Amino acid sequence: QVQLVESGGGVVQAGGSLRLSCVVSGLTFNPYAMGWFRQAPGKEREFVAAISRSGGGTYYVDSVKGRFTISRDNAKNTGYLQMNSLKPEDTAVYYCAARINPVPGRYYLRTDEYQFWGQGTQVIVSS
Repeated sequence: QVQLVESGGGVVQAGGSLRLSCVVSGLTFNPYAMGWFRQAPGKEREFVAAISRSGGGTYYVDSVKGRFTISRDNAKNTGYLQMNSLKPEDTAVYYCAARINPVPGRYYLRTDEYQFWGQGTQVIVSS
């Protein structure tokens, strides 16, 4: 059974930082790419960042470039999203996702391209 469990969300003032974690279980024998998405109240879930199966390649939505960093530790089956210089518009529920057997060199930006999802962690940025 595949499970993704996020943690690290919370309430932070604008300009502050948070580090989200996503522990993946059940995919030991399947290579997988990871992504982070977010969903604000009344809005659709949107892509934030993606990382290749090896961790050597990353891709970001323009609005978080230079502020967020996606990474992964394959030995720990854990992905991370370091969020710095947070803004009120970053307020959302953040979800991690995994896609098995990714094509090398390709980044996955759509929700329907991921087979497995976590339950989400709330991030609130106050002004």
